[in-house]
Amino acid sequence: MGRRLASWCAGLVFLAVLPGCAGPRENPDTGLAAVGTVRDGFRIGLLLPERERYDREDRPAVVRAISSICRRCQVVYRNAEGDPARQERQVAALLADGVRVLILGPVRPSGTASTVARAKLLGAKVVAYDRLANGPIDGYVSSDPAAMGALLGRALLDAVRARRVASAGPVVLLKGPPGDPYAAALATGVRSVLDGRLTIGWEGDVADGGPRGAREETERALSALGGPGGVAGVCCTNDVMAGGAADALVAAGAKGTPLVGVGAGPGAVLRIGDGRQTAAVRMPVAAEAAAAARMAVDIAVGRSGMPGAGTGTEAGARTARVDNGTTVGIPAVLIPPVLLRAGVHGAG
Repeated sequence: MGRRLASWCAGLVFLAVLPGCAGPRENPDTGLAAVGTVRDGFRIGLLLPERERYDREDRPAVVRAISSICRRCQVVYRNAEGDPARQERQVAALLADGVRVLILGPVRPSGTASTVARAKLLGAKVVAYDRLANGPIDGYVSSDPAAMGALLGRALLDAVRARRVASAGPVVLLKGPPGDPYAAALATGVRSVLDGRLTIGWEGDVADGGPRGAREETERALSALGGPGGVAGVCCTNDVMAGGAADALVAAGAKGTPLVGVGAGPGAVLRIGDGRQTAAVRMPVAAEAAAAARMAVDIAVGRSGMPGAGTGTEAGARTARVDNGTTVGIPAVLIPPVLLRAGVHGAG
């Protein structure tokens, strides 16, 4: 999926670390005093944003990965259930209890700068998981959002072409929430495939990234573009929005309109199975969890070099340096996404 993009969204820059080059420039905090040792073990706070996928898949995968490399380490788990204020309180409580290593899957990535800064003032190490948190984080593990967006765009393009319509109408692109650099980079990846091939007739930001807002935005798009017959397909930058878009398409009487989204939770899998959704692009959770565990332990024990390097290679992972808009040169492990559609689950 390594497509060359003309530009990235403002504030999000990925710089590949090329094999054979001199060692990567250290993030300012990398290599500072360790907060624990593998021999003695230490506590790692795992803070995830939602329950649907994260409880079922990510939590056990991260716990297994940590125990495989640090048997004496203890994982302290918290789930924010979609509430950023709750997550902020959870971080504060773990810090007050002496936890100094955090794997943070932020509810609202753009709103984490002050929370991360407070953690750093207390000497904690923070690894952003799945979503790029703002603030002085020590590391980041996720997918390359441009690659994920490009795979999403390709899935939509293939689905539209498969319908063999003589002249395909415009497509709808739903993204959000506004200000989320990851969502913006996903949209950039989508455009890199669709530009010159399909017209994006409606592009809308869904304020909360939720199903209700996505349904309403899809309804507005259908009305503006002449109804379901005037829309060739719909692309959503998360699977929750895809659920709302699917509801709007069904209510409008759309028949077989291609719908693609990022994420493959139970709702997306069900929609793909019954034909309401065409495809989903997702992260290989086991590879992501292994990389996050290795990065958190590497940073916690003060290991030199690129933290997390060497994990996820079987999934095609690569190391990089990222800029989250508040901090530059953040060590990252980026894992290629995979495509899920009826009868297919594999790399794009």
